[in-house]
Amino acid sequence: MYVFQHTGQLSIEEFHSPFGGKLDPNNRWVLLHKVIPWMSLESHYAPQFSAKTGAPAKPFQMAFGAVYIQQRLGVTDRETVALITESPYLQFFIGLSGYQPLPPFDPSMMVHFRKRIG
Repeated sequence: MYVFQHTGQLSIEEFHSPFGGKLDPNNRWVLLHKVIPWMSLESHYAPQFSAKTGAPAKPFQMAFGAVYIQQRLGVTDRETVALITESPYLQFFIGLSGYQPLPPFDPSMMVHFRKRIG
């Protein structure tokens, strides 16, 4: 099941950091986040899912962002999730609204992300 929940593109100023600091607007992941047409890509991703049946799917930005991070850095599924868990910049890139110390998804989800994104 996929529920489209567009609340507007999260800005770097809106990203919640428990450390009290702000993200650097010149960080490579922040800059890349700005140039990817997330909404346009989402419109191609959402139709793959039923709106009424099945477990809720992860948002497109999370799925695509995780696959992109993995490909860009050349790491395993487990390492991708570990890097995302450790980095507020990567969490911002995949669309989380603030830093969270727990993994946003299980490494086994990477298989599903790659299958759906291609």
